[in-house]
Amino acid sequence: MTTLALDDVLIEIGTFGRFQLRQFLLMILPLVFNAFSNLSYVFTAADLKYRCYIPECENRSDAVYRTEWLQAAVPFERNQPAGCERYEPLVNITSDYLQCQASDFNNSAIARCFDFVYEDKAATTIVNEFNLTCDENTWKITLVGTIHSVAQALALLLGGLFSDRYGRKWALLLCIGLGSTLGIVRSFSVNYEMFLVFEFLEPLLGSTMYTTAFILGQELVGPKHRVFAKSLCLVVFALGEAVMGVIAMFVHNWRYYLLALFVPGLVSLSFLWITAESVRWLLSKGRNREAIIILEKAASTNRRTLSESTQKYFATNDYQRESPQPPVHSSSFFDQLAEVFRYKRLIVRLAICSFCWFTNVMVYYGLTLNSVTLAGDKNVNFILITLVEIPSAVSMNFILNRFPRRMTQFVSLALCGILCLVTLAIPEDDSWIHTVMFLFSKMAISFSFGVLYIYTAEIFPTNLRQSLLSMCSMIGRLGSIVAPQMPLLTKVWKPLPMTLFGSIALLSAFTILEFPETGNIRLPNTASEAENLKQSSSDSDRSENE
Repeated sequence: MTTLALDDVLIEIGTFGRFQLRQFLLMILPLVFNAFSNLSYVFTAADLKYRCYIPECENRSDAVYRTEWLQAAVPFERNQPAGCERYEPLVNITSDYLQCQASDFNNSAIARCFDFVYEDKAATTIVNEFNLTCDENTWKITLVGTIHSVAQALALLLGGLFSDRYGRKWALLLCIGLGSTLGIVRSFSVNYEMFLVFEFLEPLLGSTMYTTAFILGQELVGPKHRVFAKSLCLVVFALGEAVMGVIAMFVHNWRYYLLALFVPGLVSLSFLWITAESVRWLLSKGRNREAIIILEKAASTNRRTLSESTQKYFATNDYQRESPQPPVHSSSFFDQLAEVFRYKRLIVRLAICSFCWFTNVMVYYGLTLNSVTLAGDKNVNFILITLVEIPSAVSMNFILNRFPRRMTQFVSLALCGILCLVTLAIPEDDSWIHTVMFLFSKMAISFSFGVLYIYTAEIFPTNLRQSLLSMCSMIGRLGSIVAPQMPLLTKVWKPLPMTLFGSIALLSAFTILEFPETGNIRLPNTASEAENLKQSSSDSDRSENE
């Protein structure tokens, strides 16, 4: 049964009735759980503000992060006390810490300390639990996010193979079940190594729930409503990320925080069983009788009736499937890819596409991860940096229907790059202006990321569109692997991450100008047609009859 035929059936059963609404509402939960999984390490592996404990001047029971005498005992940088260094004492100081002063310490002799006072005594992350303090352990903290991203990249392959063989519903339930279980086990980690192992396993086996839920939520929605459904998925995902920040406001221990994120996933399995299997998948496997049962149930729920001709069509397809079919010759992926490499423009296009995906993913995740380093409450900053994705998701389709693809992609990327670089010129004392510029940068890259999904799918031929888009996406995943390492660059030069984000976004924006305009044109079916897409939007306004 072809896609067109199934869309015709949707007209019979209702393009967005009560059945589709119920299915879509059920899929909201996996979208939220995937948001939890995607960035949980931002809080569990969050670095903390701390300084050396000075036993000559304070008691452990009542030690506070900032004191009047602190500058006499600890070096300061950018108005913040050093994390792991202190001045050597000159003489034995009395226990009355109010008497500590600069003359009691030798500020030319700096010593390393191993006992710390934390700014937020209630906060517990793997940093203070597993003693990952000081510069020599920074790589261990950043490695957590990189390991998570590597697992997500591998999960794309494993999740696709499993869902293609056993079905979307079972893939979804298994992802939620395994991911939630492994996330809960991670909360009981006894050391850093155990934590890292489960930080890898949880996204490896659970992170593909977003793709699966996206398919199950949209496939029985009519074409006119799919744009709205897609935007709603993006909004739900952003809200799920924002909820993480809200939970972090009240749950300060990383173990309880993981339990708060992953226990609801296991609980949700009790009612996600009623999720309907993918009709398209059932038809592709020749399980037409199961597909017709779902469609009849959808029609009944929507108070519609499935026509006899449609039911007969399914029966006929069952009969045809049991009959021997002559083999149909089709080119392999490598043969088709070889055809692409015969066209210079397509080679350049594929290289630019891969670079743009890398840029968008790295800057998107880099800005999100760096939001917790901004001045002010890190939880509020994280909530704001995730909520700014909502205006991008809502406005995307409105803008794309009215402005050229290439110019929209160029402007959004260039704007992000300019905002990142302008942020560097703002004094750190103007924290609210700094935060506002940061938020607009994230909004621009979120919009660019959404456009990129649509635009790059339109510049490749039909027979290679999915494969080449997946190739660009996989290369883009390298960006999410690199992004968690950005805090290491701040050790070299604090503005370096934002400088890198701004520069690479601007460079990527100008490479986009090599893409052809694809708005209001027929999509290419062959490599030859894709090669001949015109660069000028005015030249590319071709009719569907060409």
